[in-house]
Amino acid sequence: MFKIRNYINGELTEPQAGRFIDNYNPAGGEVYSLIPDSDVQDVENAVHAAQEAFPAWSKTTVEERHDVLSKIARLIKENLEKLAQAESIDNGKPVWLARSVDIPRATSNFEFFANAITQFASQSHETNQTAINYTLRRPLGVVGCISPWNLPLYLFTWKIAPALAAGNTVVAKPSEITPMTAYLLSEICIEAGLPKGVLNIVHGYGHTAGSAIVAHPMVKAISFTGGTQTGARIASVAAPMFKKLSLELGGKNPNIIFADCDYRQALETTIRSSFANQGQICLCGSRIFIEKPIYEKFKADLVQAVQGMKVGHPAKDDTRIGALVSKQHLEKVESYIGLAREEGGTVLCGGNRVAVDGYEKGYYLEPAVIEGLPNTCRTNQEEIFGPVVTLMPFESDEEVLGYANGVRYGLSCTLWTQNLTRAMRFATELEAGIVWVNTWLFRDLRTPFGGMKDSGVGREGGFEALQFFTEAKNVCIKY
Repeated sequence: MFKIRNYINGELTEPQAGRFIDNYNPAGGEVYSLIPDSDVQDVENAVHAAQEAFPAWSKTTVEERHDVLSKIARLIKENLEKLAQAESIDNGKPVWLARSVDIPRATSNFEFFANAITQFASQSHETNQTAINYTLRRPLGVVGCISPWNLPLYLFTWKIAPALAAGNTVVAKPSEITPMTAYLLSEICIEAGLPKGVLNIVHGYGHTAGSAIVAHPMVKAISFTGGTQTGARIASVAAPMFKKLSLELGGKNPNIIFADCDYRQALETTIRSSFANQGQICLCGSRIFIEKPIYEKFKADLVQAVQGMKVGHPAKDDTRIGALVSKQHLEKVESYIGLAREEGGTVLCGGNRVAVDGYEKGYYLEPAVIEGLPNTCRTNQEEIFGPVVTLMPFESDEEVLGYANGVRYGLSCTLWTQNLTRAMRFATELEAGIVWVNTWLFRDLRTPFGGMKDSGVGREGGFEALQFFTEAKNVCIKY
């Protein structure tokens, strides 16, 4: 059986202890490869390699870094189909989705930061015409990047690219559930001629390999995307060590639909924003608030459309809902559908397991639409992270604003209205790091990305990411 290997000091190596983890194909529910079960020693080796590589890499010119990152981007693009197939097999998402979104975005991440670093400017200030103050921005050193399983290569490269562009060396850990494209990225980096030790990829569990990265005294910053509870544990270790932290955590995102919306656009986009990637995107709108005059019509049209979404094998072009990422996650999502019923909700459609011909052991679930629940119940307060949405009617701006903000999360919100004044007021008052008006997941990589409240700390994207991965130093020279 194929064995994934760690990428340490420019070489592909097996874990020091010789232990491996089974890697399951969600579409078939079967083990198809093995993942290194890395431990503290593997992380130590990776950090040491990164430390050794840092002096030379940090002194390269921005043009040299631009060229290397651009070459990695080109190789990702050239291997689009191979990477898309691997992502689908590993994650359960439809191949067409990986081909059209995940892998192109990984290319864009490297392309964007390869160019951004050439435009990353520092500030200077003339003080009372007697002195000049200017700011130097220097790389931190060795940084840790830990990414989740829902958008494996997409989010892995979102962290690695700016860290490398800024002149840091990196020890990165992909999710142990979806490690394959990170492994393939290792091979691409070798082909691209990335100097040894500049990027090190260690595979394994979060509680062993991930914890070792967070706790290592020579790792100066941690960029993490994942669950809020895990983020809290990382902060409890890293904060007392005065590490820089960027934590992109959970969400319970509202989708607010007013009666004056562009109805067709709102309906079509809501279906996508609810169930894209099997609902396994931190930005999916899982609480749908609909103004009363259009509630019944919107509900009926939404349910009809959702019932028509094909649940099937990820390799099929007509599949709209692929497999959930793991058996454990499938059971978690099912438990919330059961909880919704216990809390008095009505499941309008979906919520049942699906047996796909020839792949009966796969982790398939019908997308579910639920109504009749209060905003304060657990189903509406806790992150489910699957193909499950709840519907609630509302009558006034103030009422729905209270619903939208009435959770501990604050990652994103989608607002559908033609009223410009309302849109601008809501954009100000919504407790969310991202507000989309009459659209969803329309991303510009120059913009800051991150959440409020329990959805995280810090921002990534654009120059925000380059600022995070550098240290500012003020220099004052008196004339």
